[in-house]
Amino acid sequence: MRTNTGLWWLLSLFFLAVTVIYTVWNIIAHPNLPWYNAIEWVGSVALLFTALMGALIAFYIGKVHQAQGGELPEDILTSDIDDGDPELGEFSPWSWWPIVLAFSASLAMIGLAVGAWLMPIGIAVFVVAIVGWVYEYYRGYFAR
Repeated sequence: MRTNTGLWWLLSLFFLAVTVIYTVWNIIAHPNLPWYNAIEWVGSVALLFTALMGALIAFYIGKVHQAQGGELPEDILTSDIDDGDPELGEFSPWSWWPIVLAFSASLAMIGLAVGAWLMPIGIAVFVVAIVGWVYEYYRGYFAR
């Protein structure tokens, strides 16, 4: 992750240098105009913001690397795949409720786009899907 931080800082410096070159080039290309009219502001500001966004990503990656308290297994060349494989939780591979939940979300979005009368139907199906998904281990073959 430290390498990624360095690459993002390098990319940010590159775009900052390109911003300066682009702005100076525009001033040189129009010698008969005052400098504030010779600059092509859209390109200069876009390049400057690209440099700032690269710096923001580099700063964020650096803070995350500092907060994790050391190297991650994927950053170590001698680590195995199992070293970075945490327990993610319990999932039901037989469950149909996530599909019903996705259908309810799409129904609600279609209700926003097409007609407001579809929105309450989507919300009702959403409530049924959430309750069914949460309580699927309390009935049927897999009840506890």
